[in-house]
Amino acid sequence: MIPLADLKTQYHSIKAEIDAAISGVLESSQFILGREVAAFEEAFAEYCGGRYAIAVNSGTSALHLALLAAGIGEGDEVITVPYSFVATAASIRYTGAKPVFVDIDAASFNIDVNAIEAAVTPRTKAIMPVHLFGQPADMDPILAIARRHNLLMIEDAAQAHGAEYKGRRVGSIGDFGCFSFYPGKNLGAYGEGGAVVTNNPEAVRTIRLLRNWGQEESYKHILRGYNYRMEGLQGAILRVKLKYLPQWTEARRAHGEAYNRLLAGTGVITPAVMAYARHVFHVYALRAPNRQALQSALTAAGVQTAVYYPIAIHMLEAHRDLGYHRGQFPVSERMCEEELSLPVYPELTEQQIETIAEVVAHASACATPVQSD
Repeated sequence: MIPLADLKTQYHSIKAEIDAAISGVLESSQFILGREVAAFEEAFAEYCGGRYAIAVNSGTSALHLALLAAGIGEGDEVITVPYSFVATAASIRYTGAKPVFVDIDAASFNIDVNAIEAAVTPRTKAIMPVHLFGQPADMDPILAIARRHNLLMIEDAAQAHGAEYKGRRVGSIGDFGCFSFYPGKNLGAYGEGGAVVTNNPEAVRTIRLLRNWGQEESYKHILRGYNYRMEGLQGAILRVKLKYLPQWTEARRAHGEAYNRLLAGTGVITPAVMAYARHVFHVYALRAPNRQALQSALTAAGVQTAVYYPIAIHMLEAHRDLGYHRGQFPVSERMCEEELSLPVYPELTEQQIETIAEVVAHASACATPVQSD
């Protein structure tokens, strides 16, 4: 079996350092926040090119607290996409604000910059682009729209650790950058984790208060906060893994390039790497008209795959009250029907990539090729 991700192999490659880091936390007994989390925050901020990073317990919490620190609340609107993990929209709704969707671009799978301005209303307070699958959204035109309308920019960078837009690391381009350290991410914890990156010192204080029950010292609650603190163990583990992220990223990028080369002309649409982007391939997402048959063939050959995401957010039962309907976002809806992700983790071998490509080519041979949008 070729798994979709191989976290065990990765752990064994750095086992001694990870075990020492965990042991250090056990000895210090700083299990919530503490010096390991603080040291990781400093290192991650530097890695992203931002002044500050605030570690929290999940990527969803990072989005939620960034929105609150931005002053987003009841009656406000935040422009984002319906093709993403549900946390993108859910975090907006946690604040009492409304997610306003625009469709994605068929080439990049990210927000269609040409559709944003028409969605701006007097209630719009922010734009939340998603750097989906490890590829940055086209930030310059989004920033220009934000400036014209006095809007904040909150980057959902949960899948894009180390990705770059015109040489700048994502997460440090907008007002806030939000990351997830879910185990399968390019930089993954051994549990849950997240972080907000920002250059705004006032927002840093607010987010630090909000993640820890709104208190600066015990039992003196300044804000109505949350229990969104990062565990000391996760901070220590992430500090170790951050050192290896550059080499793991290069491996993912090489795997993506290999797939694109081997799958050219096979009847599937391979992911485009935009000219402005340094794609970090959190996911290798292709499009196939015969997705079910292709996935079945890969499963039969011992290759694990995944579908991201089979139902667009505007079609989920939990969010139907937003008032959207099928057909409003055709590119997103088509992606839900055609997207299939192949293994792309750093430890994948050249032979495994060739094997996977052969199965895809064989299974697609009799299928009608997808026409590019």
